[in-house]
Amino acid sequence: MQIEEQLVQRAINGDRDAFTRIYDLHFDKIYRYIYVKVHSQAEAEDLTQDVFIKAYEGINSYRWRDLPFTAWLFKIAHNRVIDYVRKSSKEKKASLDEAGAIASGDPVYITEQNFEVYQLKNALEKLPDAQREVATLRFISELSIAEVAKTLGKSEGTVKALQFNAVASLRKLLYGKIDV
Repeated sequence: MQIEEQLVQRAINGDRDAFTRIYDLHFDKIYRYIYVKVHSQAEAEDLTQDVFIKAYEGINSYRWRDLPFTAWLFKIAHNRVIDYVRKSSKEKKASLDEAGAIASGDPVYITEQNFEVYQLKNALEKLPDAQREVATLRFISELSIAEVAKTLGKSEGTVKALQFNAVASLRKLLYGKIDV
């Protein structure tokens, strides 16, 4: 994490290139986390940009205490998702089928892939909130157990237990069995 600490310190000192490197390092993880929550590519892209704008504007307030920088970013992302959900629940929106937006490729493969993603999203939505959050951060955003624990303010043991239960529940929901 020393490289990340140096980048963050440089960004705090006004180095835009350092913040660009931070953006490049974390964009995919933040995007995947948000996409699973909002189920819309366009909205996930917009919200991810908002996260990095807020991070850029607030980077001077970040301190290296007990919270890793990645966890700080995910807290911003989580708050943006909550704001989005509150706002969108007040508005009625017609959603477009994003699979139709893909202009090239094997339509059978694309359909199968979209169906698998759809099944996983539905299964994740059936998990209790804590399990869903841990599974999303661990497997979609690819955070470590320690990073998830810091992000959620839970012990590593609790995160491991939630992950174990989430995987067991997902296995049961997706495959109809408990043992592999």
